[in-house]
Amino acid sequence: MDETYGRGLFPYDRAAAVRYARRWAYGRNPAFYDYEQIGGDCTNFASQCVYAGSGIMNFEKDFGWYYIDPNNKAPAWTGVEYFSRFMTREDASVGPVAVNATISQLEPGDVVQLSFDGENWNHSPVVVRLLRQPALRPADVLIAAHSYDSDNRPLSTYDYQGIRFLHFTGVRKPVR
Repeated sequence: MDETYGRGLFPYDRAAAVRYARRWAYGRNPAFYDYEQIGGDCTNFASQCVYAGSGIMNFEKDFGWYYIDPNNKAPAWTGVEYFSRFMTREDASVGPVAVNATISQLEPGDVVQLSFDGENWNHSPVVVRLLRQPALRPADVLIAAHSYDSDNRPLSTYDYQGIRFLHFTGVRKPVR
């Protein structure tokens, strides 16, 4: 076993994240609010998928990653930039852990983030399948997303100015 597991890092269940993404790509889980009409639902959907793969939230006020109800959630649950900052944090806090990666490091269950204007990060689709592994170009990556609901959509069909890839390395659970 990798020594990182001894420090509270456990496997991220990619298959569970992808199953969730496929189940809810064209629908809405009633356990979560649909933010489509008030800014978009993409990062809320990505958070739900990652939660399905991690099984744990971080309830730290303001800086965590959690959802209790529409008015009691962390900014990182629905905000594209906050999501990225939380997932790639350097501190050893509880929750899923990701690294900024290259396209060739992507695996199903990872998250892609897009900037449509080159200045702001706007969209968080979830990788559900790779046509080639490692992926070498956006056409190799199929995603599921809300806010333009889709499943098995080639990443290459988006018109974007910026792209980043979040590769999940594990889940940090409380040390007992």
